Amino acid sequence: MRTDLIRKTVLTAAGIAAASGGIAGPAIAANAAPTESKPTSQAQDRKSHSERELNVRYEAQPNFYYCGPAATRNALSVQGKDINVDAMAKEMGTTEAGTNSINDITPVLNKETGKNAYHSVEISSPTADDKQTDKLRDDIVRTIDDGHAVVANIAGTSTDTDGNTHSYEGGHYISVIGYRDNGNTATIADSANPNTASYRITVEHLADWIATRGYSTN
Repeated sequence: MRTDLIRKTVLTAAGIAAASGGIAGPAIAANAAPTESKPTSQAQDRKSHSERELNVRYEAQPNFYYCGPAATRNALSVQGKDINVDAMAKEMGTTEAGTNSINDITPVLNKETGKNAYHSVEISSPTADDKQTDKLRDDIVRTIDDGHAVVANIAGTSTDTDGNTHSYEGGHYISVIGYRDNGNTATIADSANPNTASYRITVEHLADWIATRGYSTN
């Protein structure tokens, strides 16, 4: 069921232009080999991980309004899945106005993983409070440790750990495919521009970026 707390997402052509025109080089080169996730024994406490990144087979979105399907495709690629973005766009109801909300992403993730692994989490306030930020951190660590990626609906402008600015005033979807510093830093796969395909951002900045919208997590 859709909720009014998550605003409609529209990634405009102007937003893409702003994103591709005003950013310095990515924190991680788009063509760099992704970091393989480290195997974990069942006896090993997942909280012992200080960092982990999944192997994403990155693809940029083919047009200005396919960020939702593209972020979902990149997220599912960490499980070895390669699903056509047009097929996912149809399932999500994506149009030139974008993909309506994270609640349209979660059912597709569950369908493609073959189980109800994912659920939507809202950050309905204008900025994230400490409790919401802590939950996001815990959700990222748990989901990544389970071998899945998080998909987040973001809006506005934020700054990564290298000081580069990423601006999506009309809204956007990204994949979170890793973490560092015990979950205090998240690794992003961003379909908008292959020149900034991957970067890292603090979980505090990410939570505020998600604020008024939501994310899909295990």
